[in-house]
Amino acid sequence: MRHVTAAVIGLAALPVVYYLTEAGAAGLRSGYALQQPDPLGPAWLGAAVAVSGALACAPRLSPLAALVCGLPLTLLGLLFAAAPESAARAVGALPPMDLLAGAAHGSGTAEPPGLLPGVTGLYLVIGGLLVLSALPPSRWRPPKPASAQVTTPRE
Repeated sequence: MRHVTAAVIGLAALPVVYYLTEAGAAGLRSGYALQQPDPLGPAWLGAAVAVSGALACAPRLSPLAALVCGLPLTLLGLLFAAAPESAARAVGALPPMDLLAGAAHGSGTAEPPGLLPGVTGLYLVIGGLLVLSALPPSRWRPPKPASAQVTTPRE
């Protein structure tokens, strides 16, 4: 049951991380282009890192959550590295995220959501770190209950 719950959480986190990363990258780019700081760009990227960190480090959560969220992001990042035109067509089919301020379609650009973070390698980095966090065998074992952990007094 722990793994099923983690898989559902990972699937739910995938679009959140994808679009938060897109909004952060678009916010940073628009701030750079307008030569004025945009506080929302780093905030959206920080939120994407926070969600990814929670998936990677939560002690009671199965590493399947990080794997389910990170593997598609890693594959998308690899697709951008190997065939950018194909990757651009793939992300062009995704719906825009107009709810986040600073998202690509909300800022008036014609690029599809996910193009900027894909080209810059953000999806490859975030997805790769999530996949790497799921690899240690110790994370796949269920956590021991607090009552089962025996501490020895130190003298």
